[in-house]
Amino acid sequence: MANYPTPHIECKDPSLIAKTVLMPGDPLRAKFIADTFLTDVVKFNNVRGMNGYTGTYKGKRISVMGSGMGMPSIGIYSYELFNFYGVDRIVRIGSAGSYSARLNVYDTCLVVGAYSESTYAKEAHGIEGDTISANPKLLDTIRLCAEETNIEVKECICHSSDIFYRTTDFSWEKCRDEHKCECVEMESFALFANAQKLGKEAACLLTISDSFVTHEATSAEERQNSFTNMMKVALQLALHE
Repeated sequence: MANYPTPHIECKDPSLIAKTVLMPGDPLRAKFIADTFLTDVVKFNNVRGMNGYTGTYKGKRISVMGSGMGMPSIGIYSYELFNFYGVDRIVRIGSAGSYSARLNVYDTCLVVGAYSESTYAKEAHGIEGDTISANPKLLDTIRLCAEETNIEVKECICHSSDIFYRTTDFSWEKCRDEHKCECVEMESFALFANAQKLGKEAACLLTISDSFVTHEATSAEERQNSFTNMMKVALQLALHE
């Protein structure tokens, strides 16, 4: 039995957190989703400004909480939600850069697997290999949610990178071609590893915010407030508990 609160989540009552949690990287995006789409909202976390909310979407409970940037950050928050608060499903909803002409700015992508150079999975859980798959059952449910909302999702493998700024040589084209990665973000690999170890479900929906191919880009405000198709697909999961 866990002692509440945990070091990074101040919620003292696990029943305040729904079994399905959506996790944007930006805690302000979590607030936007709660303010825009949910009713009867209760805020369950504000430690370090990492907003967490539970509310009702189309009559069903769902939670949304920021994860912060990078694998160490989402690794902490998702582990505590899974292991101590009894959460069953976490879906990361974030932004990504496109490595492929197939994925355009504002496209919604469903990540079926995450490749990474990170040692997170091996060091945290003894999981070998550089690619971890999303949960198949949850992927099927998200595909159904996309059909129900009439929103197109493009399935892909993502590159989960530990590094945003590089001063060494790096070829995104080589990463794409060798590991079949069509976009890059910084969190999914750790989330999938935690879920695999703990027997939980995890998946990731991404909106393309910029393209390495065309050099198109969106603003910080657009990334916070405008990726609504991805949000609507994810929120539909509340109807499939």
